Amino acid sequence: MGKIKPKERDAILMSLSVGLVPKIGLQHIQVGRDDEIAAIVTDLERIKDDGTAIRFIIGRYGSGKSFFLTLSRIVALDRKFVVAHADISQGHLLYSTQGKARALYSELMHNLSVKARPDGGALKSIIERYISDVDYKLRSEGKDNKQILSQIHNDLKEDLQNYVNGYDFELVLTKYFEGFESGNDELMDASLRWLYGEYPTKTDAQRDLKVRTIIDDSNYYNYLKLWARFVRKAGYSGFLVTLDEMGAISHHLNVAQSRNSNYKTILDILNDCIQGSTSGIGFIFAGTDDFLDDSHHGVASYPALDYKLRENPLEKMIAPDLKNSRSPVIKLGNLSPEDTYLLLENIRDVFANGDTEKYLVTDEGMKAFLTKCSKILGSDFYMNPRETVKSFVKFLSLLETHPDRSWKDILKQDSSIIKKNPTGDLANLKL
Repeated sequence: MGKIKPKERDAILMSLSVGLVPKIGLQHIQVGRDDEIAAIVTDLERIKDDGTAIRFIIGRYGSGKSFFLTLSRIVALDRKFVVAHADISQGHLLYSTQGKARALYSELMHNLSVKARPDGGALKSIIERYISDVDYKLRSEGKDNKQILSQIHNDLKEDLQNYVNGYDFELVLTKYFEGFESGNDELMDASLRWLYGEYPTKTDAQRDLKVRTIIDDSNYYNYLKLWARFVRKAGYSGFLVTLDEMGAISHHLNVAQSRNSNYKTILDILNDCIQGSTSGIGFIFAGTDDFLDDSHHGVASYPALDYKLRENPLEKMIAPDLKNSRSPVIKLGNLSPEDTYLLLENIRDVFANGDTEKYLVTDEGMKAFLTKCSKILGSDFYMNPRETVKSFVKFLSLLETHPDRSWKDILKQDSSIIKKNPTGDLANLKL
């Protein structure tokens, strides 16, 4: 690895040091998962070709689900996708009659990302990219503001009118252009507020924008499909939606009817994706084994969805060691000891900014560190890399801040580097 950007280096080391997954620079430390990433790349190509894709990333706590999800988003952004991300929680659900599904949609919209804005907040820039491209083209043809507005209206109407709720979506986008051209900030703000799903009543929307509907619990999924169409008109490859913490549905919703309604929504999305009822959009859901397999609260408790996601026992019997890349479920296994070592090597390389002359610990020291980890952590060392990674970053930090001490001294004297049974934030580290 050559030198990396200082921003990426700092993001990686600071995030790992406090038990978080870095939002940028993951490609510099990623190990293993080659087959899984290849499957995601195939999905992205399918979406780009006007298709759809859906995946469920499943693994135990600490197996790397959130890490893999973040890496998938980075891969998508590099391929000119628009990406929306949110965590499922008791306040952000796929189905609700109390505003929680609309809250999920709003969170997704605020987290819209493009390559130039990987940390979210890209909704406005996506709209203005489309407006600027059309405006430049038509002005070069000698068109005036009125003609440009009419052309944008007709262009959007022709493309979106066959979608459910397409008329009002197109109308609000046109209203944004009106405000953009006339310098009417209030009209632009009202348009964005509507697109973010933040209008509480139809009366307010009718007053401000002359639209008949608002985005709510019952129709937000239609608007995700409309966004998928619009971002392609704006020059992007497609739209990817990633949702983490799916276990909030299986283990935080105590009412069976509420759980089943959320599973029904997942089933509807799955059916749309596999039957070709929509296009240009992909979904990645991430959850634990219990989310998928728990027969009382998980997907396994909802037969219609379980049937489509359950592993085929005959396939498993015939080829137990082969992975089916077409299966919507990707199960993340534990990193091998070799991959764990390579992961720490990559972190060492990031710490040294790709300069082997600045390595703070030798290969011998790396092996000694891993040996100590395996003795202290026991089986957790093989099943969960998160504590090992956090400890290693601390180990390197101590070597950097105390150049007079060797790695042998620190491993021998500083017993706080590696701790078994972490608590607090570390126990919830998503790697």
